Amino acid sequence: MNSSKPPYSLAERLISRAFFFSVSCIERFHDMRPYQEKLAALARLPAGTIGREMADTMQARGLNLVPGFESHDLKHVVLNYALEPMDEIRLQAFMLGNGNRTLPSVLIFLFGLLLLPQHWRIFHRDFRAGRACPALASLTIEQCQHYQLHAFQQQLLSRYVQSRPAPTPSAHAVFGTLGSYALMVVGAAAMLFCFPFLWSANVADLIGAGFPFVAGAIFVVGGFLNLTLQSALRARAAAE
Repeated sequence: MNSSKPPYSLAERLISRAFFFSVSCIERFHDMRPYQEKLAALARLPAGTIGREMADTMQARGLNLVPGFESHDLKHVVLNYALEPMDEIRLQAFMLGNGNRTLPSVLIFLFGLLLLPQHWRIFHRDFRAGRACPALASLTIEQCQHYQLHAFQQQLLSRYVQSRPAPTPSAHAVFGTLGSYALMVVGAAAMLFCFPFLWSANVADLIGAGFPFVAGAIFVVGGFLNLTLQSALRARAAAE
């Protein structure tokens, strides 16, 4: 039986190339030797540990630790998201639900959402799973590299199940969240559409594309700020 993975779709290939390009840019401006040594040290840990599983997973794909993204790679392993384009976007959806609403996470998620709209239900399910899971944003390799992966996942699952369920959001909150995402999607689409015209030598094209591009940026930032505000309000309500 052929167990090979199906070929990537065009959208997944675009996502994959965008990530590899971003990684290459980061690596170009950093001394990668400490990160290569760190990955090699993880590979020497006992089998079954989080550090060893992480090293094996990355080395199997010919990948190295990336400066500033070690925690991100760790969550791929701990949360069982493969190092594939689709799972990359799923992980961002999970982490957004988990409270890690940083600008890079939002932009990466929107990039994937625009290219893979047919998987919206899966992303939404991952987002809800992230909301129910204990906060993982501060989890580091140093904290858990010696733990057994399966035992750690079981412990995380038990905390997931025992955690207090999130209150059912009101209709106002639901529409506010959907509106924020809609603003960000529309804004990102406008920016992508106008971006090529910003390099035109024609002044009319430049002006005509400049205003929608700025408006799109305002939509994205406004939607992100609204999501951040709603997250803070939910956290305050949960604390009360």
